[in-house]
Amino acid sequence: MAKAKPASAPQRRYTRFLFADRLQHLAVLLSFTTLAITGLLQKFALSPISVLTVRVWGGVENVRATHHAAAIILMLVVIVHLVDMGYKAFVLRRRLTMLPSFQDARDAWLALSYNIGFGKSRPQMGRYTFDEKAEYWALVWGTVIMALTGFMMWNPLATVRILPGDFIPAAKAAHGAEAILAVLAIFVWHMYAVHVKRFNTSMWTGQVTEDEMLHEHPLELADIKAGLADRAPQAEVLRRRRMIYYPVAAVVAFGLLFALFGFALGEQTAITTVPPQIATLPIYVPQTPTPMPAMATIPPVPTPAAGTSGALGEATWADVAPIFGARCGACHNATLATAGLDLSSFADAMRGAQAGPIIVPGDEAHSKLILVQSAGGHPGQLTAEELALARAWIEAGAKEK
Repeated sequence: MAKAKPASAPQRRYTRFLFADRLQHLAVLLSFTTLAITGLLQKFALSPISVLTVRVWGGVENVRATHHAAAIILMLVVIVHLVDMGYKAFVLRRRLTMLPSFQDARDAWLALSYNIGFGKSRPQMGRYTFDEKAEYWALVWGTVIMALTGFMMWNPLATVRILPGDFIPAAKAAHGAEAILAVLAIFVWHMYAVHVKRFNTSMWTGQVTEDEMLHEHPLELADIKAGLADRAPQAEVLRRRRMIYYPVAAVVAFGLLFALFGFALGEQTAITTVPPQIATLPIYVPQTPTPMPAMATIPPVPTPAAGTSGALGEATWADVAPIFGARCGACHNATLATAGLDLSSFADAMRGAQAGPIIVPGDEAHSKLILVQSAGGHPGQLTAEELALARAWIEAGAKEK
């Protein structure tokens, strides 16, 4: 009977990120994701998916407010990160291993040679690899660009007091382009390096195994085993440094918070969505009556003399038809029929316009034709005599014959 193999001893684990580091990463993750989603919705506002998402979000004002809130959170994380890095550098005297160096360029070349088959071994790297440094400083650069351009768009009046107005649209273009670049960098670069090439959970658990250290950070592992890693200073030294650092950090943090307050609330701009307005005025009102060239060749229509069949009290359609044809026929004819009104025949005239009848037989006071003509200034304005005849025709019952 074969003997069971002894269980392998659990690997030693090394602390890579403290709780404060992981909390900062989580805040950046949430704020960046929110900024990316709400920013791209506004940049590509006419896309069908953007229209649907904005509608579900409750409108573009809610999207914009969420974007601003996420920007404020990201700026708060930046302030916390600066204070934390200052504490590690001055009080704990940690080595500034995130700073780029010529060795990073050499490691990048060795990694490229190894990946394409020209090199025999991977480069040996320390606490932070060259690609981790590049990603960190890309985040720093992107945050600076987004903060500056975001301030210009958020506070345009303050911006134009210092810079020409052309900087506002330039800031908008740079803001959108940098946003797309940042999103692509996260999806292509960060996702591959952290989740595809080797699933790295250290930013969530805070620890890595010895195999992971040997694969990614062999020089740091060697320093730890040789006792050359960063050591905590003595208690008295730590106390003296804190007495110096805490007041300075408080002043700097207060100044940055005050600047952030001015960034977010210093200016009430006109960047807001105006609800649709219901038009209550005519879309087009001519400043002067429309010229009627044909009218110049039409002689005035004589008013029928009293005692004839066309006397004012006995007026019929035959008496008013020539007047309507001369004055109103250019717009209200069988072909054009402006506003649905055709005055070329008795039946069409009595039918009226789209808004309803314009002639009320026996009641010239409620006939729209008389009301419009009495107000004056109509493009096809009747003379006083012609208007009097039209009134008499309507009062007599607006008869055809």
